Amino acid sequence: MSVETMTASEVMTRALLTVEPEESSLLAWELMWRAGVHHLPVVNARGRVVGVLGREDVAAHWSGGPAEQSRTEVCELVRGRLCPRVAPDTPLPEIAALMADTGCGAVPVLGPDEALRGLVTTTDVLRALAGRAARTAADVAEEMADMKGGLFRLEPVPAVPCP
Repeated sequence: MSVETMTASEVMTRALLTVEPEESSLLAWELMWRAGVHHLPVVNARGRVVGVLGREDVAAHWSGGPAEQSRTEVCELVRGRLCPRVAPDTPLPEIAALMADTGCGAVPVLGPDEALRGLVTTTDVLRALAGRAARTAADVAEEMADMKGGLFRLEPVPAVPCP
């Protein structure tokens, strides 16, 4: 399969860690660092994509230390930013051009129901160009049949005082 004929569904990252818009930027940073990811889709309570938060977004707004960052909500960091979205059947060259034109390092892949299906990152595009993401339609279908969901949400747990 050539890069020119690959689609979003063939290269996208499916197992995603997400955050809600009301989460703190400190929690988002911690999640990205611990998971080793550079982008977190921001998904509201109705399951709709609000934006994509990148490590550089958090770093650019970092000031005042952890206490201040715990008061800064993720929605403040993605508000007003362009967040292009693509369908699973969008050709990879079109996605790469969209990313280059908009300066976005990650593009959400939405299904017909507008639900988040995956994320195409610059790393996914580079893997495809390097020939490491070339999977057949049968491989993708098999992977999708085995996957029962790939969005993860971590809830902060408040500290419980010791007796």
